[in-house]
Amino acid sequence: MQRFRACFLYVFVFLSIAFPAQAGKITVTDSLGRDVAVPVSPERIIGSGSGALRLIVYLQAQDRVVAADSAEGRGGGLAVPASVRPYSLANPRFQDLPIFGEFRGMDNPELIAGLSPLPQVIFKVSPLSGPHPDQLTAKTGIPAVGLEYGNLTDKKGDFYATLRLMGKILGTEERAEEVIAFFEGHLAELAARTANIPEERRPSCYIGGVSSRGAHGFTSTEPGYPPFLYTGANNVAAAPGEKTSAVVQVSKEKLLEWDPDILFVDLSTAAAGEQANSLHQLRHDPVFSALTAVREGRIWGVLPYNSYTINYGSVLANGYFVGKVLYPERFEDVDPAAKADEIFTFLVGKPVFSVMNEGFSGRAFSKILLEE
Repeated sequence: MQRFRACFLYVFVFLSIAFPAQAGKITVTDSLGRDVAVPVSPERIIGSGSGALRLIVYLQAQDRVVAADSAEGRGGGLAVPASVRPYSLANPRFQDLPIFGEFRGMDNPELIAGLSPLPQVIFKVSPLSGPHPDQLTAKTGIPAVGLEYGNLTDKKGDFYATLRLMGKILGTEERAEEVIAFFEGHLAELAARTANIPEERRPSCYIGGVSSRGAHGFTSTEPGYPPFLYTGANNVAAAPGEKTSAVVQVSKEKLLEWDPDILFVDLSTAAAGEQANSLHQLRHDPVFSALTAVREGRIWGVLPYNSYTINYGSVLANGYFVGKVLYPERFEDVDPAAKADEIFTFLVGKPVFSVMNEGFSGRAFSKILLEE
C-alpha cells in the first residue's frame, strides 16, 4: 500500500509539473455587450487604442504590459509627442516594448500572436476602431475586451464603468474605486470653490490651440472645454448649457466680436509648426493683435490634455489653474504646479509636471509674454 501511495504521489507531482492547472476564468460583459471569458488577474496584458495604456497605469497594472502600439515607440507617430502624456513619462519602459500594431486601434493580429511572452488579455478601447475584438480573438486565441474611454463630463459614466470592468479583470477593484473617488473628490472641490460667484464677477474667457488628431492654431477651441465647465467659467465659445467635448474651428472675426477678457492657450499648439501655432498667430496676426486681452497681456498657458485622447490628470490640473486665474481669491491657497504633481503622483506614480513644462519653455501655468 505504501509503495502504491508513493507511486501515486510521484505520478501526481509529475502531471502537476508537466500539465499545470489552468488558471481560473471569469466571464465579463464588455462595452459591445459581448460575454468574454478572461483569466482571473492576468499577469500579461496589452492595451489597444487611444488611452488604453493610460487606464492600465491608473489601475497600477503597468508592469503586466508586454507590448505596446506604435504611439508609445520612440518617435510615436503622433503629431503631439508622448512627452505631454504623464503616463508615458512615468513609464519610459513602454518605449522599448515590442510593437503589436499601429496607434488608434489598428492592431496587427499576426504581431500579437507572435509576441513572447504571449498576452493573456487584450484591452481594446474604442473597440470598433481597427480589427473587431472577435476577429482579434479568432486570429490570436487571446480574449479581447471592448471598452469605452468616456470623459469627465457627459460620458463620465462610461469612464467609470470601464475602470470598474478593468479592475474586475485585473483584480484591482479597490484601486478602481480609489481612482473614481479621487476624480469625484476633485470635481466636487472645483465646484465648491467656484460656487455662488455672481455672473458679473465671472470674466469671459476663451481657450485656443486645442488639439484634435494633431496640433492646431488659435481658432481651434472646445465649447465644452472641461476646465471651464468645472469652474463655471464664462466661455465665449459655448452656447448656454454647452457640454459637448467636440473640438471646433471658429472664425477670427467671431473671436474679435467676442473679445474675451482672458485668453488661454493649449500648449499643444507648439507642434502645429512655426507659422501655424497660436503663439506666432497672437504675435503677428493683426486680427488677434486687436483683441483686448492680447493688447493688455492677459494670456495664460495651460497643459495639453488631448494627446492620444484625454489625459485626465492634465484636465484636473488645468481646472485648478483656470480657477486660480479667473477667481484668484477662491484659489489663493493653491499652487497649480504643486497641485498638478499631487494629481500626477496619485494617477501615474510620479510628479512629472516640471518635465512636461520643460518642453513648453516653462509656459505652462504661466502668463505668456508675446514679446519673447
